[in-house]
Amino acid sequence: MPDVKPIPDGYTAITPYLISEDAGNLINFLAKAFGSVERVRMPMPGGAIGHAEVVIGGAVIMLSSAMPPDFPATKSAIHLYVEDVDSIYRQAVKAGAASLAEPEDQFYGERMARVADPAGNTWLISTHIEDVSEEEMSRRMESLFQG
Repeated sequence: MPDVKPIPDGYTAITPYLISEDAGNLINFLAKAFGSVERVRMPMPGGAIGHAEVVIGGAVIMLSSAMPPDFPATKSAIHLYVEDVDSIYRQAVKAGAASLAEPEDQFYGERMARVADPAGNTWLISTHIEDVSEEEMSRRMESLFQG
């Protein structure tokens, strides 16, 4: 019998799992907003999605339809690194995301924007733009909160 890996190939130890009132709509949004690729969808009788998986930038996100009381819809915050935060932010808003914060350079060396998807999850979209030492980050943070 072959060795079974405790973490299967193609997965990491931590995988976001989104439970949505309308998982099908969320899957469609993720494809339009972030270019996700669907790799698994297990429909349930009545149209609910029992389990699905999409891949964004090599990372797996699992999701399903809400099935109260054991699996109610939940909200989460997900940090997503991209090559061009400005274009992905515009793409997400065009796909139906609500803008929470437009792209802006941050003191810690990232350009970041925030959006909420149709299921109410917050996406922190970032592009790393500068390597900042701990000392410089402390100086910048102190300066930021003094003014």
